[in-house]
Amino acid sequence: MSQTPTTDHRLGFTSLEEETAVDSLPVAGALPAWLAGALVRVTPAKLEVGDRRLDHWFDGIAMLNRFGIAGGRVSYKSRFIDSVAYRDAQEGEWRHGGFATDPCRSLFKRVQSMFSPDVTDNPNVNLARIGERYIAMTETPLPIEFDAETLETVGHLEYTDKLKAHVTTAHPHHDPERDELVNYHAYFSRVSRYVLYGMPAGSSKRRVIAELPVKEPAYMHAFGMSGRHLILAEYPLRANPLKMAFAGKPFIQNYVWRPEEGTRFQVIDRETGALRGTYETDAFFCFHHVNAFEREGELVIDLIAYDDPSIIDALYLNADGPRGTIPSTELRRYVIDLDGGGVSWEKLADDVELPRIDYGRRNTRDYRYAYCSRSADAWFDQLVKVDVTDGSQSVWSAPGCHPGEPIFVRQPGTEAEDAGVVLSVVLDGPAGRSFLLALDARSFEELGRAEAPHHIPFGFHGQFLRA
Repeated sequence: MSQTPTTDHRLGFTSLEEETAVDSLPVAGALPAWLAGALVRVTPAKLEVGDRRLDHWFDGIAMLNRFGIAGGRVSYKSRFIDSVAYRDAQEGEWRHGGFATDPCRSLFKRVQSMFSPDVTDNPNVNLARIGERYIAMTETPLPIEFDAETLETVGHLEYTDKLKAHVTTAHPHHDPERDELVNYHAYFSRVSRYVLYGMPAGSSKRRVIAELPVKEPAYMHAFGMSGRHLILAEYPLRANPLKMAFAGKPFIQNYVWRPEEGTRFQVIDRETGALRGTYETDAFFCFHHVNAFEREGELVIDLIAYDDPSIIDALYLNADGPRGTIPSTELRRYVIDLDGGGVSWEKLADDVELPRIDYGRRNTRDYRYAYCSRSADAWFDQLVKVDVTDGSQSVWSAPGCHPGEPIFVRQPGTEAEDAGVVLSVVLDGPAGRSFLLALDARSFEELGRAEAPHHIPFGFHGQFLRA
């Protein structure tokens, strides 16, 4: 059956140009009285620059969306992040290289870009808190600080060290014992290297944990952290830095898939920075890690695995949405014998993505529940609670609705791992607008929803900020 962009998931790939503020949204059902704070998400909301449709979803111009929750009432506001990329877009220009959209059309400009920085500051992937600061991030080392209450842009986060980096991940971890942001970046050179670092909450100076030389860096959207280790999963999607410098291609097109090389887990000791070992397995691709923890001489790594990186090609855009369909995924558990060197894996669930857990209490520890989005049709249309201990699942869905990332919020003063709510921003295709959904995390039944005044373009990630 044919559908129009106003009644199916394709509405989520249309731009939202206006910034909005609403003091009180209509609420159906009831939100828990204890739920107080704000769900803040970042979305690639502007998908055209001038008269040009951007080539890839990952290049959309970043907008913040904030749902403030207090006393069962919900407010809403949205605001573009005032990045250089946004200002260029307002002038109808795409001047800096993004993920997959080429800024250069003439031969002269292609040659010119070889000799000048061509890095975007469009932070459309994720958000993080560093002490009392909030930053929006993309995969270049140019995070932008913003005010979590007003959504006003503060400015670029200026590091006070001299570390050099070309790419990074927008999925840092938090070390609660040191109160540090932990992340990695890659520096491209004749001898490239991965640098893992920590940055204390009240500082802008990065502390080097480890450096690993690498001939051809892999594309890694995220990494793992257990109680004692940091884990770089090097999928065989690699780039030659010297060729990259002169190719004149958009960022991701410099990476080549070589499955015969397999995937390597680089496991680094968090305290000493020493390489514990390199562990090899068959090739797969991944955007998102779920959790990692030690268990009786083993390192357990849960992640969302694709057979190959065809998901990247699927998310190139045409006039009304992605050119392809979402490939199948598996929630996999990889188990590394740290001393023996063996790697095994098992499937825990099918066709899930955008995983979240009770991060504050279960990250780096054995856990039971993962909350994910699932695509049963052309786009994400289910939320799934997976019990990783026995494979059982609870599912939420509604006709014509397309949920985003499910974010678990723990109920204060409780001990059960699933005591809390799951929040998700959902596109209601037939209604032509989005809503904030709240599910009881234990029963996975709907508690309530707050209707936004318009559609919110599909996005990637967000954070719940407690009041």
